[in-house]
Amino acid sequence: MKTGMFADIPVDIGVIYEGERIRKPDMHVELGGKKVDHKFELLRVKDEVEDGKITIIGPELKDLKEGSSISFGICIEVAGKELGEEMEGVFERRVHDFCNYIEGFMHLNQRYDIWLRVSKGAIKRGLTLQLIGKVLERLYKSELPIIEKIQITFITDPLKVQEMRSEAIKIYEARDARARGLKDEDVQVFYGCTLCQSFAPTHVCIITPQRYANCGAVSWFDGRAAARVDPKGPIFEVKKGKTIDEFAGEYEGVNQVVKEKSLGEFDRMQLYTAFGYPHTSCGCFEGVAFCIPEVDGIGLIHRDFKGTAINGLTFSAMADSTAGGRQVDGFHGISIEYLRSPKFLHLDGGWSRVVWMPADVKERVRDFVPKEVVDKIATEKDTGTIEELRKFLDAHAHPITERWKAAPAVAPAEAAAPTGAAEPAYAEAAVEASPLAAGGVVLILKNAKIYAEKVIIRREKRKK
Repeated sequence: MKTGMFADIPVDIGVIYEGERIRKPDMHVELGGKKVDHKFELLRVKDEVEDGKITIIGPELKDLKEGSSISFGICIEVAGKELGEEMEGVFERRVHDFCNYIEGFMHLNQRYDIWLRVSKGAIKRGLTLQLIGKVLERLYKSELPIIEKIQITFITDPLKVQEMRSEAIKIYEARDARARGLKDEDVQVFYGCTLCQSFAPTHVCIITPQRYANCGAVSWFDGRAAARVDPKGPIFEVKKGKTIDEFAGEYEGVNQVVKEKSLGEFDRMQLYTAFGYPHTSCGCFEGVAFCIPEVDGIGLIHRDFKGTAINGLTFSAMADSTAGGRQVDGFHGISIEYLRSPKFLHLDGGWSRVVWMPADVKERVRDFVPKEVVDKIATEKDTGTIEELRKFLDAHAHPITERWKAAPAVAPAEAAAPTGAAEPAYAEAAVEASPLAAGGVVLILKNAKIYAEKVIIRREKRKK
């Protein structure tokens, strides 16, 4: 017989379930995720709440169609004598943490990007939203005693989710606006976060005034509040220490913390670049900055973009090459708020290097893109191929075209070798840390150079 705080919960609760993945064949229902447009999670600090109240607006889990993906919202309200509005983002981010303690319940991402799955096994054993609410209530109060009262609302009614999501978006934007203004140079302390290490074991998020957490849910002010409220928690103080390269955003203190928290996997991090020693990428990032070598530019894509980017890849495909707590040259996980920062990819040329992005993201951040560049950045409405992109950039005199003029001309490989004699022309690829995956096997090549006349990857036919 189960005993303790969760004796009445039909599934196990504990940190051992962090990182549990629920695959589609094992899934009873998907809450939020990429197939639905409306989803959110929001935590508010209130003067007074009805402690322990759990409300379900819409059908319970068992009444949802098996295998379906539905609109979903979580609204948590907390109260306490020492609580303030500045703590909302910090407490909200712990939803991810606490949901993943529940066996058979998977939680990914944050804010308006949440993606949850409930397993068939958990439903058979009696897991409900009411019980999930009880678990969250107890975890919040035990892990964060500063919270005295809590009430939780789950929304599965699609119209109500859409209505409440609109209000949540306004609250997120107001939080983000409050965090702007302070510069990285103005502080001696950054903040680190390891909340995502259950899914990305070597990921260390460094949160600065001008570089939000990759998830887009934790600002520098949120980090400061979290470190004060829960000093032994997953968000902690990082002393900048000696400046190694201010333009690149490299600091001695940051490097020391990254080495320690990544268990020695990385010992350098430059905060304002997508190349060389970039910030690690978890899996909760809102978007990806990706290299487009054919035009020497950078493209952007975000989680809600349902098409293929200019390089022919979807967000999911690029996320697979980016995530896992790695530093991957040319694939860099970022938040949308980072696009509004003056430090955005500072070392790489910033907005003067960005050549393609989805139209809706461009509109969201338009006011923060230099006026002389904003209309020179292509979207999916302007171009569909690399050749079209090159023509667009040339026609609009994008700053990247100046890099083309400065780059040395490279003769075609066919013309380089005299007929009949010479060695074949080989392509060279420099690899900092690039994953190659096939057939369930992943090869990670670090600091390697690959020379090949031709590469053929073919599935091996097994002998019967």
